[in-house]
Amino acid sequence: MKMLLFPAIDLKEGKAVRLLQGRMEDSTVYADNPVEVAQDFEKQGAEYLHMVDLNGAFSGKPMNDEAIRRIVGSVSLKIQVGGGIRTMEQITELLELGVERVILGTIAVKNPELVAEAARRYGKRVIVGIDAKDGLVAVQGWAETTEMRAVDLGKAMKAVGIQSVVFTDISRDGMLQGPNLESTVQMAQETGLSVIASGGISTLADLRNLQAEVLKGVAIEGAITGKALYSGAFTLGEALEAARGKALISEAKEG
Repeated sequence: MKMLLFPAIDLKEGKAVRLLQGRMEDSTVYADNPVEVAQDFEKQGAEYLHMVDLNGAFSGKPMNDEAIRRIVGSVSLKIQVGGGIRTMEQITELLELGVERVILGTIAVKNPELVAEAARRYGKRVIVGIDAKDGLVAVQGWAETTEMRAVDLGKAMKAVGIQSVVFTDISRDGMLQGPNLESTVQMAQETGLSVIASGGISTLADLRNLQAEVLKGVAIEGAITGKALYSGAFTLGEALEAARGKALISEAKEG
């Protein structure tokens, strides 16, 4: 069973950037034109793309609509978008634009009824982003930590019809220290949700470790990688192979 791989584009003021642990002041610009980044990912074999409107996540309303529109119109990738999506109108607009899935974050804590309505209306095309710091949910672009356990939010989202979540351990994000595998597995096993792992993926071994959990039957749907790709830790082609388990199979044959 293959695991999906989502190369990431984080948008800040129309540019592709990466943050350290979600801090807007710790941002590195990787490309002035994110459309070219998306097109390059597609040329290298990507099928999926993860995009976050960072300005939107912090401000509570979409701020990089134009960049998102241009990217969606320039590639045939299946794109999921999050960041500042707070209303049904915004959800509908993105889906009608051609986005494959929308990711609801802060609103899952602040207004779960809206998430439930969106799930009823759009089914699998609505997913939730759960961001955790020391096991507790963080919202508003990670600027605010709540008292709610990430797993409890996952259970609540499952109960209102959500099937997949993007799970991020904030302490690992952008740090190239490896994902929090234990928490990712726990999220899948305790909630019954399909989990997309995010935050800290820095080596092909990180992807293989996640894929190994998939082979054990853990519902890890995919993995998001950003900084490792941009910094050249591995190529997208290598990451795709690791996510599909091909490297594991070839190594087993050699052994």
